Amino acid sequence: MAATGQGRASARVNIAGRGETNVAPEAEIGIAARSLGEALAAPLRAEGARGHGSAVVPADEALAHVALEASGRPLLVSNVDLSQARIAGLAGDLAARFLDEFAQAAGLTLHVRLVEGRDTQHVLEAIFKALGVALAQACRPRRRAGE
Repeated sequence: MAATGQGRASARVNIAGRGETNVAPEAEIGIAARSLGEALAAPLRAEGARGHGSAVVPADEALAHVALEASGRPLLVSNVDLSQARIAGLAGDLAARFLDEFAQAAGLTLHVRLVEGRDTQHVLEAIFKALGVALAQACRPRRRAGE
């Protein structure tokens, strides 16, 4: 999931796990999300960074809109319900868990809207592509008048 977003953000992120080797896959998703959020917290708030971004991105029949702000008031607002989907053989809405943990760790107000989509893989692809674009926008320098 995160790999799709990082490609759109034109960034390369390596997340290496340490510690327990018997961690449940669901817990690994939370750990990865927190690690990514912590790594992006500083660039999102760097002096001159926009600190907000928005993107609408398709993936086949799916269309997702992601808007975010490095507000310091972590919150996930989403209309996406993948609780009945099985992702990588795991039950539960892992995407929502990932996005919530990520927003908490990065201090983001994160809005995720699924405009259209039926296929779980396409829905996830659209969401994480849009997230990558919105993050890239948020980390870019603000434009100054006259530039």
